Amino acid sequence: MPDIADPRDRLIVALDLPDVGAAERLVERIGDAATFYKIGYRLGYADGLAFAERLAKQGKKTFLDLKLHDIGNTVEEGVRSVSNLGATFLTVHAYPQTMRAAVKGRGNGLKILAVTVLTSYDDADAAEAGYALPVAELVAQRANQARDIGIDGIVCSAVEAQAVRRVVGSERLIVTPGIRPADAGLGDQKRVMTPGQARAAGIDHVVVGRPITGADDPCAVAQRIVAEMEGA
Repeated sequence: MPDIADPRDRLIVALDLPDVGAAERLVERIGDAATFYKIGYRLGYADGLAFAERLAKQGKKTFLDLKLHDIGNTVEEGVRSVSNLGATFLTVHAYPQTMRAAVKGRGNGLKILAVTVLTSYDDADAAEAGYALPVAELVAQRANQARDIGIDGIVCSAVEAQAVRRVVGSERLIVTPGIRPADAGLGDQKRVMTPGQARAAGIDHVVVGRPITGADDPCAVAQRIVAEMEGA
């Protein structure tokens, strides 16, 4: 698996917050307990991309969870623009045409992650969306395609991580949302693991949002998650 020297880099804190001011305050409260932050739609559409660029200039790693999916040229040019922000990761949906375009557009060290199946989906949700395959098979199929196209990593649930590792090999990253400490609620996630279980399953990076952002002491929660992964 890819070498990650700083154990704090394994935790990606999801800044699913309403505005940049709230995100700045949270980052300050967390301090050195975390080094990696995810910015998705909610914050991204509230000046979050400029904030991501500032975080990168401050030495933080940033994960832009934009889940791009459009015609090839639009995705390629969008990825090319994101490559100038200093981000570490960018997500696209794991459709072959989209992934090929993203690989063409990446630059400046940006790594492209392919989102296989959202962690809020189960087999019934996949069927309702029109997919003939159950979630596990759909994830494996998309991981195969991502590997062959040259995507840098896979976003999947922790329960599929070992199967995905067998498909993509040791050199590609596996990043998992839907990680919940044992004492946290599931929220809208359906395929989840604890941080320790995820690390034991060979996950490279875990994404944790509400258990940290909603905590009275987010720094302490981040520290516990990092320690739990290191002890797994």
